[in-house]
Amino acid sequence: MSDALDRSATAGTSPPPHPHAVVAVLAFGGIVVSLMQTLVIPIVGQLPQLLDAPASDTAWAVTATLLAAAVATPVMGRLGDMYGKRRMLLLSTAMLVIGSVVAGLSDTLVPMIVGRALQGLSSGVIPLGISILRDELPAERLGSATAMISASLGVGGALGLPAAALIADNFDWHMLFWTSAALGVVALVLVLLVVPESRVRTGGRFDLAGAAGMAAGLICLLLAISKGADWGWTSAPVLGLFAATVVILPVWGLFELRVDQPLVDLRTTARPQVLVTNLASVAIGFSMFSMSLVIPQLLQLPERTGYGLGRSLLASGLVMAPSGLVMMALAPVSALVSRAKGPKVTLMTGALIVAAGYGLNVALMDEVWHFVLASCVIGAGIGFTYGAMPALIMGAVPASETGAANSLNTLMRSIGTSVASAVAGVVLAQTTTRFGTYALPSESGFRTVLALGAGAALLGFAVAAFIPRRSPGDAGTPAAEGPVRAAESSVPKA
Repeated sequence: MSDALDRSATAGTSPPPHPHAVVAVLAFGGIVVSLMQTLVIPIVGQLPQLLDAPASDTAWAVTATLLAAAVATPVMGRLGDMYGKRRMLLLSTAMLVIGSVVAGLSDTLVPMIVGRALQGLSSGVIPLGISILRDELPAERLGSATAMISASLGVGGALGLPAAALIADNFDWHMLFWTSAALGVVALVLVLLVVPESRVRTGGRFDLAGAAGMAAGLICLLLAISKGADWGWTSAPVLGLFAATVVILPVWGLFELRVDQPLVDLRTTARPQVLVTNLASVAIGFSMFSMSLVIPQLLQLPERTGYGLGRSLLASGLVMAPSGLVMMALAPVSALVSRAKGPKVTLMTGALIVAAGYGLNVALMDEVWHFVLASCVIGAGIGFTYGAMPALIMGAVPASETGAANSLNTLMRSIGTSVASAVAGVVLAQTTTRFGTYALPSESGFRTVLALGAGAALLGFAVAAFIPRRSPGDAGTPAAEGPVRAAESSVPKA
């Protein structure tokens, strides 16, 4: 019996009448939310003048989004499992719209930070969308749809930079946020009209203490990583934040193990397939973001440096855009490989492709087409890996825990990107060359970061090798159990 038939028989649901429309709407929502990554990049250097505040303070317009996303992603995933994934999807999208409006109306620092934090609260859209697909689509269509939604994270990041640069160059900077608000409204309306609400729920009480503990630990960790270069890696605030992380997260873990309905089921998370996939996700997240940190800078540095290409921000974004399209185009291919060989093979293959792309970029850095080629190869590998990771997670957890499990995996990727940003900042700051009166990152520094991206991809490959091998047909087994358990949990007990 297929997974879809099991759902219909046990949970009382039926496949949506227009599955293509559901996938398209969820993919669009994922792209809109991932645009928030690059939304303010074109105006970061101007924010001190625009908001009349020191640069060290305006940097919080980026940091606030990162911290809010880290907290919101697992919380929204768990709430989706408990109270309805579509409901939480609508709430997350509404946060994006509200945050965009607040930022669009801001001319001072505090409203801007509040708006950007609210935008960060929308980050649960992609894992929630993947979880909805598992509940609603037939098993034979789930792989390609999941890969496409997962790839939307990279697509939005790649397409967002040229779009944001175009808006910032031709309109008032507030238009960046009004555009994101408009896109958010469109996504909100489409979800209301097209996406069904799943009846696969866990019920129970929300683990508020667990959410607070996890938020405290994540904020300490990510704040130390993101601000380490500015505050000094050996400064008292940074060391204090790392020390707090080491204390808070283990205590939180012990607490979660003793709670009947934890925010994160650590026993499920400790299953080899879930644990190893999440560890590989950190390395893949690091590798993916290294490209975004290096290529735009090399394209924009003056040609007189000998290694810069002197292109505008818009042109740099356009160079990066094809990589996002490649990610989306290869999502169905990723699903086909996973169906034939299993998602473990897909993940390992993708990691090798990413490493090859970085190796290509280390050797070819002289022409614009070199960067287009390298970013497309890296994008192809990311498309494979991002399609495989949700499949591995969903193949090891019951359907009633899909939202929380996918959200945790998304968080692991985000931690990887944060570490990449910090490490690249340190490397580029320590390997500089004089250009007139300025110190610029040297060519060797950029090559080092690219080599680190390749190394992280190879590390992801090595870690993924420890994922327990399962036959492709086994991947959906827990999915059939989840709706049954969810349906049983919804029946009143005598």
